[in-house]
Amino acid sequence: MTKSELIQLLANANPTLFHSVVERAVNTVFDEITNALADGHRVEIRGFGAFSTKTRSARTGRNPRTGAAVEVSKKLIPHFKTGKLLRDRLNGRA
Repeated sequence: MTKSELIQLLANANPTLFHSVVERAVNTVFDEITNALADGHRVEIRGFGAFSTKTRSARTGRNPRTGAAVEVSKKLIPHFKTGKLLRDRLNGRA
């Protein structure tokens, strides 16, 4: 499901809300999750999962075109861990 499909689904489920209001709400949720991760915080949505960041250490990589060694700096990557309720629903237990 794409973000636009999510917005359309929520707008259809709530006909009293304007499409622009639903879009702003979805964008606000995603922006707040992004901002919290950028500030080094963990975001947990009960029953769904938790977003956090992990550190990927610096390493020596290879340029695929030339094969030359390239230094890749340390970086943060987003990580998502599913919640128990989501795992149970995906595996047909709930």
